[in-house]
Parts: sequence; C-alpha cells; structure tokens
Amino acid sequence: MRIDVYLPLLLSLLLASVSRPAARHLAPGQAARALTLAAVVTAGATTWTLALLALTLLGDAPQVVADAREDGRALPAPVPEAVAVLALAVLAGVVLRVLRAARTARTTHRTLRRLCEGHPPGTELVVAASPRPQAFAVPGRPGRIVVTSAMLAALRPDERRVLLAHERAHLSHRHALLVGAVTLAAAANPLLVPVRRAVAYLVERWADEQAATAVGDRDITARALARAALVAHRPGCALNFSDRAVTRRVAALQTAPPPRVPLLAAAILALGALPALGAADATGDLVQLVHGLLV
Repeated sequence: MRIDVYLPLLLSLLLASVSRPAARHLAPGQAARALTLAAVVTAGATTWTLALLALTLLGDAPQVVADAREDGRALPAPVPEAVAVLALAVLAGVVLRVLRAARTARTTHRTLRRLCEGHPPGTELVVAASPRPQAFAVPGRPGRIVVTSAMLAALRPDERRVLLAHERAHLSHRHALLVGAVTLAAAANPLLVPVRRAVAYLVERWADEQAATAVGDRDITARALARAALVAHRPGCALNFSDRAVTRRVAALQTAPPPRVPLLAAAILALGALPALGAADATGDLVQLVHGLLV
C-alpha cells in the first residue's frame, strides 16, 4: 500500500501532460471521449485512494489500540499518521469542490432553460433580442439553440448555417455531458484541470468539424468562426471563443481533418485504467491489514 496508494496521483500528472498533444493530433471526437473517460476513472481512483489513506486513521482509534495491547499485538503503520490526516483534509476539500461544481452546473442549466420558456416544444432555434453577439446550445429535452439578434446580424447567410450546424453538433453529440463529467473530475482532482481545458477545446473542434461537413466547405466554416470571434465582445460568448483557441481552430479548419488513431486513443484509456488498478491493489492491501487486526 505504501507505493500503490500514491500511484493514481502520479498518473494524474501524466494524463494531464498528454492531454494537449492528444488534442492536437487525434480526431476531436475520439480524443474528447478518451480523455473524458480517462479523467473520470482517474478522478475516481484518486478520490478512493484519499479515502484509503484516511481510513488508516482507524488503526489509531482508542478501542483498536486497547484491543491490540490486550492481545499483545503490534499495530502496523501502513502510512505515516500525518499523511493520513492530510488525506482526510484533502478528501473533505474534494467533496466540497465537487458539490460546488455540481451546484454551479445545475444553476447554469436552469438559467439557460428559462431563456427557452414560452416557445413551442418543437422549436429548435430561439432568437433573443440582445445587442451582445452570442450563440450557445442548451441541452435537454428538447435541446435548443439560443442565438442573439446581434450575432445573426453580424453573420452572412452561409455563415449562419455554420453557426447552427456547430450548435446542433453540440446537442446531437451530447457535448455538455462530456464537459460536465470532466469538470467534476477536475473538481475532484485539480491535477486534471489541463484535461478539462483540453476537452472543452476538443468539443468545440468537434463541432467545427461537424459544421464543416454539414455545409460542405471548410473555408466558409473557418470564416464564420473568425467573424464570430471578431464581433464577440468578451471571451467565451460566441461559439466559446478565446483569443488563442479561435486561432488554433481556424488554423485547423484550413488543413485536412485530423485522423482517427485507435492505438493512441487506447493508450489514453489505458493510462486512465492504471490509476484504478493501483487503487484496487491498495484496497487489497488495506483489506489484508484490517483482516490482520481482526484475527
């Protein structure tokens, strides 16, 4: 348990380090799915290992110590007590961060759904009168696309087709679930924040590629993205733009679509599975330890 219990934390750093290269070299959909699944498994493993470390404090419980002394047995120390106390404090922080992230996501979703109230059930597009150019997909049943009048006015007809195809891709591929899952994973394990950023970028690239396929022209898609970025007054309001992200996305559309590389995707998934194996091995060690105390 001395080594295995720390393995998920070390592998979290490795997963974070490969997330950006994966975003550059893999097909967006493939990379987004693989990174999200790996991050969720890794976050679960690291959270469980923190719980295992905290559980070692039970060996210092007064009744356990008294029983051991009566039987003339020495209590093993799987980890230093200071490490176990620190793990307990970190675990409490994990719970608070995950609850806060879940509450924020729920509040945001409710706010967005309220914007769509009053429209017929079959309405996909909701146009909001606003001087701020914005466009975003609102997941749910049914999914909606909210676009402001300023954004529509800023784009040409063919560019509007790109915008709508982009947002439809978010809905049809359930990108909100991927982003939500990796956001909770990063809340549980802050070492995975680079993975969360990579997935957020990848779902936008994924939607870009879907839009380019739908309109049949990568140049028009790139032009629509660039124009939307120019009319946006703040980061993230139009098609989730930021200065660096929009440059990378436009450049990507001016080249051939990235290939699907199953072996690399499998390697990312394997990297996510290794923390789970380490946590399982540490759990077995703890079970044996507890069994030795009870026998």
